[in-house]
Amino acid sequence: MSTGTLVSPHGGSLVDRFVSEGDRAALLEQAASLPKITLSFKQACDLEMIAIGAFSPLTGFVGKADFEGICRDMRLADGTVWPIPITLAVEDDVKATLSEGSQAALHHPDGTLLAVIDVEELYAHDKDLEIPNVFRTEDEAHPGVAAVKAEGDWLVGGPIHVLTVLPEHEPGEQFTEYRLRPAQTRDAFTAKGWKTIAAFQTRNPIHRAHEYLCKCATEICDGLLIHPLVGETKPGDIPADVRMDCYTTIIEHYFVEERTILSVMPAAMRYAGPREAVLHALIRQNYGVSHFIVGRDHAGVGDYYGTYDAQNIFDDFAAGDIDIIPLKFEHAAYSIKAQGMVSAKTFPKLEGDQIFLSGTKVRDMLAKGERPPGEFSRPEVADVLIKWATSEVTAGA
Repeated sequence: MSTGTLVSPHGGSLVDRFVSEGDRAALLEQAASLPKITLSFKQACDLEMIAIGAFSPLTGFVGKADFEGICRDMRLADGTVWPIPITLAVEDDVKATLSEGSQAALHHPDGTLLAVIDVEELYAHDKDLEIPNVFRTEDEAHPGVAAVKAEGDWLVGGPIHVLTVLPEHEPGEQFTEYRLRPAQTRDAFTAKGWKTIAAFQTRNPIHRAHEYLCKCATEICDGLLIHPLVGETKPGDIPADVRMDCYTTIIEHYFVEERTILSVMPAAMRYAGPREAVLHALIRQNYGVSHFIVGRDHAGVGDYYGTYDAQNIFDDFAAGDIDIIPLKFEHAAYSIKAQGMVSAKTFPKLEGDQIFLSGTKVRDMLAKGERPPGEFSRPEVADVLIKWATSEVTAGA
């Protein structure tokens, strides 16, 4: 990390794959006659992350050498750390329309033309290599495993030339106000005079334990980036618009505005536990973040990963592999005796002292219109969640 400046992007420079205005008309005309690939929602999320530089140093979907290096060693072919392959999988019928050395037009699932890809490689999708290495399991009950198994058997590798990343939507649906690109968050940090920034990754509403982690991290940094993931998630996760209401509410009432920035990350979840924790850290480095909060079972699902596997994986890298600093937090909860948030490092564990609720228990309470205890959730956030949960029950009745 450079002294007195923001951390450098992963790989040294921030990628930008948007075509210039001068080239736009020609590429649009060219795309009309190219073979068409309709992206999945996950692939559309990945395309946006590549385009804006969040996946720097990637300039497109990975080729075979990078794919194999990532799966086996968590490194690109040139040795740069990268933990999860960002792939463009296609079925046999689409593969038959493509040829190496040509191009193809990439379309959003709703039909919108997003980009053109240079088809540098067409190669077999080695799922037997990818799945056990990336997810540490081959169980199809794992949502990440199931997603890869459902993908096409061929991979298209090559750089992309992006026209747009967002189809037209109603204002606010895509959180445009909060959809800051890495270059924009870097500008915002610089404008505030911040040199050290802690980022908090979440796909859930912020409860009291999360708030505690964020504020501990803010104490040692100039500012905090609350950076929720709003790309594709698994069924059962709380919708992004509800979560955004929770974030804006808790920031308004419980955070210092001039020390806090809220921005969304349009990535898709893989639920790959430790490897995804590394990916999330590298992404935040590209956004200009110096410190990344890694909590209990980061990016995990079910019981596929150990409680602190996502923290321990950072110990596998040498100095200089990853420039962002992981902040490894213990599980936190409210202590009745201490009358505040504690962890195993800060307060002895006493029988029946700590208030902890499972996600299922909280959801059941919300659906009944019951407020979770204030020691678990701020009342203003609980109001947002109760409104959503009761409307879900009513809609399903």
